[in-house]
Amino acid sequence: MNPLVILPGWALGRGPLLATAEVLGGRIIDLPGYGETPAAASFNAAVDAMAERLAPGTTLAGWSLGAMLALAIAARAPEKVGKLLLIAGTVSFVQRDGWPDAMPPGTLAEFAGAIAADAAAMLPRFVGGFNRGDSRAREVTSEILALTTLPPTEVLLSGLDWLRDTDLRADAGQVAAPTLLVQGSADPLMPLSAGTVLAAMIPGSRLCVLEDCAHAPFLSHPADFLASVTAFVHD
Repeated sequence: MNPLVILPGWALGRGPLLATAEVLGGRIIDLPGYGETPAAASFNAAVDAMAERLAPGTTLAGWSLGAMLALAIAARAPEKVGKLLLIAGTVSFVQRDGWPDAMPPGTLAEFAGAIAADAAAMLPRFVGGFNRGDSRAREVTSEILALTTLPPTEVLLSGLDWLRDTDLRADAGQVAAPTLLVQGSADPLMPLSAGTVLAAMIPGSRLCVLEDCAHAPFLSHPADFLASVTAFVHD
């Protein structure tokens, strides 16, 4: 069986994913600037640096920003990715011409200003916001906050720049690896409509939708999440 590597999301680090990685028998690679991973100058530099750390044929999973990085790695270094698992993924975090199902750029700019002023104070608002609409919103929010250690503010801000500037629509069609997308039906951060379009962009991909679930399906609906991904990861 090929190794499983999981890439976390923006701000939250590996903590929220540790239990899932253990159950699936995978390991987590911290994003640039988190833990022991050196910072990267750009999204593209991060893609290149993280691809270098992967063995050929890796089963690569990513959550949120980690899903965007995983998608780019699969498109640009296809020999490194044997299977691709995208959890709450998208090709563009902000709205662009032809891509309406995303955050308005002005909203992201306001959020970045608040992070620059006081990242710790903004964390509960961020996590509570992306769990809005989840049937277990309060419990999942509390769990994530208890498991999160923020990186330096400059790392958070560079990650928001990546989310502002990155458009992976051209990359999606280049993915050759078998791909599973897992999306919460109520995700306010990476809307299901965006996930549906992304699934259509990736040749042969499959979309699994978890109902009454927002942005963290592996914590909100762990049994359903594991049922949907275990066979894909281990076959």
